[in-house]
Amino acid sequence: MSIAPPLQTLPGSTAWPALAEGLEEVCAVGTRDMAGALVFALSRLPESDARPLLLAAGRRWSGEHGRPYGTGFRGAGLDGRGPGLILTEGRTEGELLWIMEQALRSGAVSAALATVEAASLAQTRRLEFAARDGAAVGVLLRQTEGGLSAARRRWRVTTLKSASNPDDLRAPGGFALAAELTRSRSERPGLWKLEQDDETHRLRLADRLAGDGLGERGRTGLAA
Repeated sequence: MSIAPPLQTLPGSTAWPALAEGLEEVCAVGTRDMAGALVFALSRLPESDARPLLLAAGRRWSGEHGRPYGTGFRGAGLDGRGPGLILTEGRTEGELLWIMEQALRSGAVSAALATVEAASLAQTRRLEFAARDGAAVGVLLRQTEGGLSAARRRWRVTTLKSASNPDDLRAPGGFALAAELTRSRSERPGLWKLEQDDETHRLRLADRLAGDGLGERGRTGLAA
């Protein structure tokens, strides 16, 4: 999926990095933003890789946010991805990290996502190496922004009010969110508005960013 450069980004920010690479972190600003964070992470995975996805979710996370819904994954444009989704559950974050690392290193999955809040620098380095060995993408889904990390990028995701429906002004439009790149190894911070594409059902860059009530930006910086 090719994505055109953003029409508006923060001054001095980088061009939109459309595809995920290696290990990345996606942080939901609030509890209500976690579904948007998951859709954002899934939408940036390479479409050409037919290997299945793996999602390792903690029991507490599943209890708070619910289990992923298969029809919803198809609605995100992921229905043509080989065997589809492998869903596994871990009792502890240590188990989730182990599951994610083994899946990435095996080469059997195109991407492994895990709901992990506390991962040390050493643990994220292991995940980055595993993703490289398995030619896969790793994504840590979080609600808090941690400290030092070997992740190539860290994102902060906020869901937004949907756009208007051109066919029915009383009906909601497509799903929309704001994605802020807060840390990166090779790029400057940036902020983009994304919305659901009616044809592909994946996220695409919105026509405009300003005037949508994105709220005050937090502090951002480049990864060490």
